[in-house]
Amino acid sequence: MRRILLKLSGEALAGEKKTGFDEETVRKVALQVKELVADGVQVGIVIGGGNFWRGRSSENIDRTKADQIGMLATVMNCIYVSEIFRSVGMMTNILTPFECGSFTKLFSKDRANKYFEKGMVVFFAGGTGHPYFSTDTGVVLRAIEVDAEVILLAKSIDGVYDDDPNKNPAAKKYDEVTIDEVIAKNLQVVDMTASILARDNKVPMWVFGLNEENSIVNTVKGKFNGTKVTV
Repeated sequence: MRRILLKLSGEALAGEKKTGFDEETVRKVALQVKELVADGVQVGIVIGGGNFWRGRSSENIDRTKADQIGMLATVMNCIYVSEIFRSVGMMTNILTPFECGSFTKLFSKDRANKYFEKGMVVFFAGGTGHPYFSTDTGVVLRAIEVDAEVILLAKSIDGVYDDDPNKNPAAKKYDEVTIDEVIAKNLQVVDMTASILARDNKVPMWVFGLNEENSIVNTVKGKFNGTKVTV
């Protein structure tokens, strides 16, 4: 693979604490990405904000304001994770769809491509920059814009199931499923807006468990143990 976009769950980065960060978990991710970059893979990263805030779960705040708080949560996540990446010897940059002073740079495709060509890991924070769109939609949008070959979805579960495996022990895991099936069966790999955007722009997604040993490197190098969502 030449260029991938990795989506990390905010909750997964928090480890067992569920909120904030688990530095050891983030460091393990950083060392895996470092190995990929050393092999010449260009890596973009989107991080959810669920370890700090989920706008849709707030009933007492205007939805637009709640989503803005969520966007800022993803910026905080990217700043933190970017610094852990730098601590293990990688070059990074953070792009956002809105101005954040000197914390980040404003997103453009040309700027992202320039950073990729310099061997940097590029963090795409702030979602789409608009309310009512999740980081799922943000990751698919950025994958399309920067011509990523595949979206890697690193989750707290190890693939796509026909039911919630945490509630139904008999839930069946898919080795491969089409995006049309995902939409028709509402399998919730990503939200519906993101699913349709991926289908219409033919962006494949590979879903796997972040907590499995060396799972990111194994996925890129062909030792895949999750679910491939094909287009």
